[in-house]
Amino acid sequence: MAEEKILVIEDDDLIGESLSERLRREGYEVVIAGDGASGRREMAGQEFDLLLLDHRLPDTTGLELLGEFATEHPDMPVIMMTAYSTVEGAVAAMKKGAFLYLDKPFNMDEMLLAVRNALETTRLRREVRLLRRGQIERFGFDRILGQDPRMMEILALVQKIVAHGASTILIEGESGTGKDLLAKTIHYSGPRADSPFMNITCSALPSELLESELFGHERGAFTDARTQKKGLFEVARGGTVLLDEIGDMPMPLQAKLLRFLEERAFKRVGGTVDIRVDVHVVAATNRNLEEMVRAGTFRNDLYYRLKVIPIRMPALRERKGDIPLLVQHFVDAFNREFKRRYRGAGAVALKILQDYPWPGNIRELKNVIERAFILGNGDEIRPEDLPAEIREQGNGSPAPRSLYVLPPEGIDMEAVETDLVRQALERTHGNQTQAARLLRMTRDQIKYRVKKLNGHEWGKSRATATIPAATES
Repeated sequence: MAEEKILVIEDDDLIGESLSERLRREGYEVVIAGDGASGRREMAGQEFDLLLLDHRLPDTTGLELLGEFATEHPDMPVIMMTAYSTVEGAVAAMKKGAFLYLDKPFNMDEMLLAVRNALETTRLRREVRLLRRGQIERFGFDRILGQDPRMMEILALVQKIVAHGASTILIEGESGTGKDLLAKTIHYSGPRADSPFMNITCSALPSELLESELFGHERGAFTDARTQKKGLFEVARGGTVLLDEIGDMPMPLQAKLLRFLEERAFKRVGGTVDIRVDVHVVAATNRNLEEMVRAGTFRNDLYYRLKVIPIRMPALRERKGDIPLLVQHFVDAFNREFKRRYRGAGAVALKILQDYPWPGNIRELKNVIERAFILGNGDEIRPEDLPAEIREQGNGSPAPRSLYVLPPEGIDMEAVETDLVRQALERTHGNQTQAARLLRMTRDQIKYRVKKLNGHEWGKSRATATIPAATES
């Protein structure tokens, strides 16, 4: 592990040298600057984990440098040192972001403790920054996969939401369609990415506990409330709260949520003081809230307050053209996880995946691909790697391999033959040889059918379209 680097800006040579010597013995790398100008040069040329800054310098003040460095290096804590301590000076330093304000002469053990605490703060800040950067990369716009027009419209809408902001968003769609992912993309792609993202499933808790989780409670508010507790809206201050399965929120709690959405203020359970927070709310549901409003199981006013910007996530069966893209995405992800080298899904397996209706949507597709990775062999996903219900299309019979699906009401084969011959001749401008090739027939076979279709016995009574004039070559 690399040594942690500390910059000491101190014009007293004796203090600077004794401090740097002790810090080096503790295993730190130390750089000394005797005035503000040299301190600025050192800061411009390298990155430091901690700054020890004298209050008075020959060419500037520590407060002036503190203001500069706090803006340019927000993750670096600063310990101010001064022989001219005043309450006003300490307050000013802390307001500008100083980690600690120490009087000279200081106790060296006290200084070392302050240094350790400040460096721990640096480490934590960097870890948080890396985690947030990872979340931003994980939930960026490029994670919303799809070329279907409906998905492209959603992506364009989300980009507008991120650019202009929205206090309340409603995401509707079946389970497994990616509502949670979309909510995180909105949060981590916008200006609130550095603030908390909190989520709660409204169906997972009884009404009393759900209210406490959302709004918090005061000590003694109920039997087990031994201490004060902040709710998600308070903890997520400046960030986003996802209310998943909002359609399952009990009616009494819906009224309190409505008041919060309108005023951005609430009282903790058992509290008497209004708490105001700036937080965005994303509500998600797999239920039809409009029907619930008509049935009287969801508040009409809350529904329209949530529906400021409604987004409907399409089911996977409504965007089957995206299945190959999603399959390849999961294949690439599981290749990394399982250290495999699958190329993807074979043509037959991919056809089966596209034919399946996917009641569990994208979540189910991901699970199926993971299962194929665990149980399969070779370098691609084969039909036998898929669950039986996928192969059999859920009806107990083998997955169809035919090019056309027979409608439940049946079909008129003569009408189908008439239409296919007509299309082939139209496409080849009446050339029988080329039309026969398109229909996988010989020229004699196509001549027979043209003659039959134009004949009195069938062409007049059954054909519904005029057969183009045909030529033999």
